[in-house]
Amino acid sequence: MANELLQEKGLSFAVRCVNLMKILNERHEFVISKQMMRSGTSIGANISESQSAQSDMDYISKLSISLKEARETKYWFDLLYRTEYIDEKEYNSMCMDVKEMIAMLTTLIKSKKQKLGIE
Repeated sequence: MANELLQEKGLSFAVRCVNLMKILNERHEFVISKQMMRSGTSIGANISESQSAQSDMDYISKLSISLKEARETKYWFDLLYRTEYIDEKEYNSMCMDVKEMIAMLTTLIKSKKQKLGIE
């Protein structure tokens, strides 16, 4: 259940990143938006890939990559906000979603590691 929810959140978030990139391009911001789009869409892609993991360690690895990408995406949102390419409302909305995925990914990774006796 948690995996399906996370997978749907990842896809929905990727759609939001694509739409935000369109807005940023209209605001003549092209560099940071590409970085945000790359990392933001990678979150869901790696979550999806984790569903076909070859082993428990591969599963953890894919989710860990998603977690890294989520943290990077949060960085790009911070930068876009501080450089005034996005307003506070846009920033808070996107950050709420990415923080939720960070929390879910962290929980799933820790839980799987505990079951395997890794941590």
